[in-house]
Formats: sequence, structure tokens, C-alpha cells
Amino acid sequence: MFFNGEIIRLRKMSSEDDDVSTYHKWRNDIEVMQFTNPSLDVFTYADTENFVKNITESHNSKGYMIEEVKTDKPIGLTSLINIDFGNRNAECIIDIGDKDYWNKGFGREALSLLLDFAFNELNLHKVYLRVFSFNERAIRLYQKLGFHEEGKLKEQLYRHGAWHDVVFMGLLKRNYKANK
Repeated sequence: MFFNGEIIRLRKMSSEDDDVSTYHKWRNDIEVMQFTNPSLDVFTYADTENFVKNITESHNSKGYMIEEVKTDKPIGLTSLINIDFGNRNAECIIDIGDKDYWNKGFGREALSLLLDFAFNELNLHKVYLRVFSFNERAIRLYQKLGFHEEGKLKEQLYRHGAWHDVVFMGLLKRNYKANK
């Protein structure tokens, strides 16, 4: 299944070797993961296979590889996880794993496509996320898309010799529509 934008497309993430090996490379890049993973570590290929398998085979997750339209190159991933169909909410995650694509609008378009799907196809009421307080670039993006801070876990993460908050942000469907 493809979700197409102007500069990227989302395609269903697969537990096949190509997606696993691509994500494995990003997952072991500390510069990439420092912004999204609470535990910086080196992951085995089997660890990554299990992670991808959990997303691709779960009934309450939808995982997508982000591909550049021009080149078909995978540049990141985005997912809806912990989907609660009864209460119509889900958590979203996004990683632009290829650093050459940072700060160029790829993440914004990918997240917009994911939110369109979440609100207009899955009919979710709310999408929420967690972000590290030092990831100011991501926080600005989320705010532009209509997310609002809903709370913090104070000094939850120790990174680069200092304590940082984990910020919870949420977006209601009615606010996303108004933001479009």
C-alpha cells in the first residue's frame, strides 16, 4: 500500500531483509537515535528483526517506510503504534534515518500523510507522541502540525551528561482539520 506526497511516499514496512537491514543501519547510528531512542545501545540484527516483526505483525500498529519519490530510496520510517480502536487514539513515531534528508521537509510531509491516514481513514480521534525536550526541531514541527503539549515526565532521560524531560504532545482530529 502506498501513500503518496509530493516528495515522499509511505509504503508498508516489511519484515523482509531489505527493510530490516536498512532500519538496522539507522538504529545503530547514535547520531540518529539520540533524538528518538531512550536507550542508546548497539542492537544486534536479531534485535532489529524482532522490533520490525512486532510492528509489522501487530494488530494495533501500522508501520511505513518513508521513500523519496524521485529515487525510491528509503529515508526513514513512521508508524502508528499502540492503536486503541475502542477509544480511537494512537501514538505516532517518526525517524528520518538518512541524515542527508534532515531539515528538508521530508519529515513534515511524511507525518502529514500519516496523520491524514490516521484521522481520515482510521477515523482516530487523537494522535499523540513523546519527544525529548532537547529535540527542539521536532517540537517545532509537531507544533506546526497542530500538536499541543499535554504534559512532561520531568528529568526522565539522561543524555549528554544532563537530565532532560520527555514531553507528551497530542493532536485531536478537529484541530488537525482546522490546521490544514
